[in-house]
Formats: sequence, C-alpha cells, structure tokens
Amino acid sequence: MVYIGIDISKSSFVVAYPSVNGYRTKAYPNTATGVRKFIVTLSVVEHHCVMEATGNYGFLLLYLLHQSGIAVSLVNPKQIKHFSRMMMAVTKTDEKDACMIAMYGEKMNPPIYKMPSQAIMLLKQKKTVIRQLRKQLVASKNLRESLIVLPYRDKACVRTLDKTIDFLTKQIEQLEAELADIASSEFDKQLKALTSIKGIGITLATALILTTGGFTYFDNAKQLSRFIGICPTYQQSGTSVNIKGHINRNGDEHLRSLLYVASWSALRSNTACRECYRRLKTNGKPSKVALIAVANKLVRQAFAIVTTDSSYIDGFVSAKK
Repeated sequence: MVYIGIDISKSSFVVAYPSVNGYRTKAYPNTATGVRKFIVTLSVVEHHCVMEATGNYGFLLLYLLHQSGIAVSLVNPKQIKHFSRMMMAVTKTDEKDACMIAMYGEKMNPPIYKMPSQAIMLLKQKKTVIRQLRKQLVASKNLRESLIVLPYRDKACVRTLDKTIDFLTKQIEQLEAELADIASSEFDKQLKALTSIKGIGITLATALILTTGGFTYFDNAKQLSRFIGICPTYQQSGTSVNIKGHINRNGDEHLRSLLYVASWSALRSNTACRECYRRLKTNGKPSKVALIAVANKLVRQAFAIVTTDSSYIDGFVSAKK
C-alpha cells in the first residue's frame, strides 16, 4: 500500500507522493474540480490517503475520495504534531507537512475512516449551528443587561437587542425541533434504549449517537471514554514521577460536560452508578473523581445496551466474571 499525505488549507491542499528520493509534492485547488484532478492520479488498489481532521475545509476532499473508493484516514492533528516532534522535524511548510503526514501513514498504518451517514452529517450541522446561536443569544442577553442599568440608555439599541434575542430564540427552537425529528426518525430504537437508562435524557442520548455515528465508530466503551476525555491518565517514571487520577481532556468538551451533569442525576436513580459513587467515596476519593467514574459507568451502560440490543434493567449484575 502506498500512503499519500495531504495537507489541507482553506483554498488549496498539498499532496505528497512517495518517490525514489523521498517525496514529490503538488498543490491542488480545494474545489470539486481540484479534488477530481487529484483523484484521477490515484489507484483504488494501490493508494491510501492520509489527512488531518481540519473541519469543514477538508470534508469535500474526504467525501469525494470515499465516493471514489479510495482508502482514506482522518488523523487528529495532535498525533501528527507529536509524530513530527518524534522525527525531530524543524521546518514547517505545507509541503513538509504533507510529507510528514505521508510518513505518518507509512509508520503508523492508521485505520480507514468510516464515512458518517447523511442523517449524522445533517445532525452534526444542526448541532454546530445551535451551539453557535446559543453563544450569540447569551452574548446578546448579557449586552442588554449591561445597557438597561445605565442612567441614560439608548431605547433603540435595547429594542434592537430585544428583536435579536427573540429571533435567536425562535431559530434555536426551530433547529432543535428539526434535530429531534431527524434523530427520532433515523435512530428511534437507539434513542429509546439510551433514554431508558436512568440518568440519560434525550439531549445526552442524541449527543452520544452523533459522537459515535450511531455507535459504529468505536469497538468498545473504553475507546469511547478515551475519545470523550473521561479516562484517568497515569504518569510514572522510576521513583521521581508518579502522577495519576487526572482525566484526559483532549476529547469532546460538550459531550463531557453533558455526561458530568448526567452523573448527578444518575446518583439519585441509577443503582449501579449510585453504588459506584458510594464505593469510591468510602475509599476516600474526591467527589469529582467519583463523578467522573459515574460518567464512565453511564458510557459503559449506554454502549452495552445499544450494541447488544438488550433492555436496560436497573441494578442488573452480569453473571460474567
């Protein structure tokens, strides 16, 4: 397999092809025409493209490569950064980055990217827009509050902010309704299974489905927990360094916060989560550490319920050892 490294920017992307003397590079416009010109240089049998996850800038390329049957891997930019440090790279240009990504593919053999379904792509777009609109809504409300306390305030400005707040509120409600409709029509069974778990509501259930692509991206619950960033990290080196207990915060911050809030609810109604929390507190663990463990427990319960197509039973204890 020949690995092709791709460094993507807003208007173009640079490709690194392996050659006898290392790599040769070529730039293409980041447009449909540019992507198709690049694809005709590839072989479905021989080539495997590797690219960084750059958000929307690289999705057209990713989608068209997948549609053409070309194997493609999407890699976390942090992995490429750490790999570059390991290779002691000192020069950073688009061409050098493309070569480094190709080298990463050769050395690390990253897994082939699983293209999300159309429903997942639509849900992610709506989720992103809703999140941004909420930020704008909070900012508008805060600005209005700062104006109305002034002894001499501009009534026209306040009216404008009132209209903006009303508009944003209606847009958020409409998008949330559309998101719920798509989620219930495409993932009704998974939503019902997830919300049957005590502590998991419709918002968290939808977020879990989005993050996991309908529970198709991860092989087990531990992989999902690592991706979210709720797994404890350990640092040990001889007798001088021995640090443990901190979570890895590299994952989905929004989903992590939803799980943390849900863990409080799970303490009241989810028997397994409540027992986990009490056991850790009895052993002297801080409340935050115990809550993170509860969040992990919720992830394991969610993964087990959906992937095994079984029903949630509160307090159930598996016979497996």
